[in-house]
Amino acid sequence: MKSLEVCYELDFSKINFLERKVKIQNPKTYVFGAPKCGKTYLIYDYLASFNTKDYIYIDFKDFRNDLEEIKTHLAEFILQNSIKVLVLENFDFSFKLPKCENIIISGHNNIELKEFDKLQVKALDFEEYLLHENRFHTATQAFNNFLKYGNMPGVVNLEEHNKERRLQEILRLYAKDSTYEQILKVLFLNIDEKKSLFQLFNTLKNHIKISKDKFYATVKTFENSGLVYFLPKYNQEKAVKKIYSYNHAFLNAISHSKKFKNEFTNMVFLQLEVNFENIFYLDNIDFFIPSQNYLILSIPFFNPLLKKGVQKKLNKVLKEHTISKIDIVTVGYNENFFINDIEVEVVPFFQWAVS
Repeated sequence: MKSLEVCYELDFSKINFLERKVKIQNPKTYVFGAPKCGKTYLIYDYLASFNTKDYIYIDFKDFRNDLEEIKTHLAEFILQNSIKVLVLENFDFSFKLPKCENIIISGHNNIELKEFDKLQVKALDFEEYLLHENRFHTATQAFNNFLKYGNMPGVVNLEEHNKERRLQEILRLYAKDSTYEQILKVLFLNIDEKKSLFQLFNTLKNHIKISKDKFYATVKTFENSGLVYFLPKYNQEKAVKKIYSYNHAFLNAISHSKKFKNEFTNMVFLQLEVNFENIFYLDNIDFFIPSQNYLILSIPFFNPLLKKGVQKKLNKVLKEHTISKIDIVTVGYNENFFINDIEVEVVPFFQWAVS
């Protein structure tokens, strides 16, 4: 039982863990989410509160592990060693779970497991990013780096020349083959765009051979694991949805084309997505949160000359919806003004994201 013995000897008590906003709290938890968002380190943090002899950690993507041995002898090994915590990373559900007091399972897809809590781990929001990065002394400097290279925990403190390459590697780690890679690319090239899946499929089939069914099924898998989001239009279920990536910086990593507004707006969306469940878009309005009567516009380079046009857009929305809060998120510009007694706060992202 060599594999089980080696897995049992692993010690995570000395791993340096930086706090996240989510934690494993239930003894039976399924941890899921997009690649390289910090699922493993969250598990390490959980294990650190146990004696090393109380747990066994098995990664099903570790080539060294003999999966047949694990499948055959795991239940017996747990019993023999009085193991209290079983961790199955990247578990493929190829065998029945053995009995154990605590079982933590990780994977990419959002699935239902009987008697298990679900915990989705997402990439860093800006507040978490500030805790992780250790190079920059001001919020402005940190924001510039966050905007350029994104929100992946493992990328934050890499040398700058390695960051884009690492982002590309992360995408390839998840893509099963070149077809998956091309589907990811066509999605991420269209962040903050209103595009139907049929439009994207037609774009892709001009470059590679792919069936409509495979394209739709693959996109559904990506959405299920949190790689990509589809933002609906408020009260219009059949309207085309807007596309967002789980890391705004992937666009820059896969293309030489510059779409600054799209990347910036994707970044704003991700910050909202952490805090609000039901987010929509409206005509000419980036984000609308009905539960808060809250409008958010992403205008990176807002200036006073744009105010009249923005007021015109907002006046139309204010006639149709009850609104109590309006934010315009910018790169660095600050201002407050009023429309129909409603305060419009123009605020830089690095202030807005932590407020």
